[in-house]
Amino acid sequence: MSAKLNEAQEHCKAAEKYLKTSLLKWKPDFDSAADEYNQAAQCYRIARDPQKSKDCYLKASELYKKNRSFFHAGKAIENAIIVSKELTAPEELYSLGCESSSLYQQHGSGDSGANILDKVAKIIEERAPELAVKLYQQAADVSSSESSQHQGSEYISKSSRILVKLQRYDEAVDSLRREIGFHQESGNMSAVGRLTVAIVLVQLARGDAVAAEKAYKEWGNNCEVPEMQTLEQLLEAYDEGDRDSAKKALASPFIRSMDVEYARLASTIPLPEGLEPVPKASVRENAAPSYVSQNAAYMEQQNNAEGSYQNASENRSEDDKVEKKSEDEDELC
Repeated sequence: MSAKLNEAQEHCKAAEKYLKTSLLKWKPDFDSAADEYNQAAQCYRIARDPQKSKDCYLKASELYKKNRSFFHAGKAIENAIIVSKELTAPEELYSLGCESSSLYQQHGSGDSGANILDKVAKIIEERAPELAVKLYQQAADVSSSESSQHQGSEYISKSSRILVKLQRYDEAVDSLRREIGFHQESGNMSAVGRLTVAIVLVQLARGDAVAAEKAYKEWGNNCEVPEMQTLEQLLEAYDEGDRDSAKKALASPFIRSMDVEYARLASTIPLPEGLEPVPKASVRENAAPSYVSQNAAYMEQQNNAEGSYQNASENRSEDDKVEKKSEDEDELC
């Protein structure tokens, strides 16, 4: 170990000499200095000093950039990421990954640029899934610019699954739509059918059965028979509010065999609300008497008094009529 540390220090000293100028040497030798720092980084790596190894790789990258050796500059940053992935914060790894990818693309190596974004996304996925999503999406962009639709669909697929796992369903729908677009351009229509099931599940998880049905109408013709049967049973169950049928469709073997994120999603989707009859009111024994306000009681008393007065008046009118009739009969006699 000590031998490698001494060797690394010698390479660093040599790099500094290449950067010095003199009367006979007007311009620093960036390329040679970068090579020395690159070798020093490898020695520190073997000596298990990841921080110094990372620093030397980054110095080498800066010098390669000054000499416009963009591929070597990007490779040096990639090595710095790999050697320091355990001790570097996800935010810094994200920035280094983007910088390395940009340098690869400037050299004209788009595939290498997408690959480093994928590597960094895998490293930080557990600690910072939001940043990993961005890296996968950028990798898909780079691949699509290189006319690699198949590779781009793999990157965006990883993004879609993470978004579903994070329950960011609106973004997941957009990502799935983009994933479908990649497969349509590459002519992989069987994959479009599987993704149709995925996007229907995500729309139902959002609580939007109408959008789920629209998605099926848009891409359902790419589904195979088991996929179509499952989706039609599922959508019909939500349309009719049939909880049992929906539960059965969500538990179908086809959905269980999907990617883990979508299979788990199916078990958490809220079932449709069934149309249950309104329960009839029942009389409870020994129930407390209903509350009646004072105003209501007063109005009831007034109504009762008015009713009694009206009945008394009617009775008097009838008595008067009978008495008058008796008087008339006496006069006739």
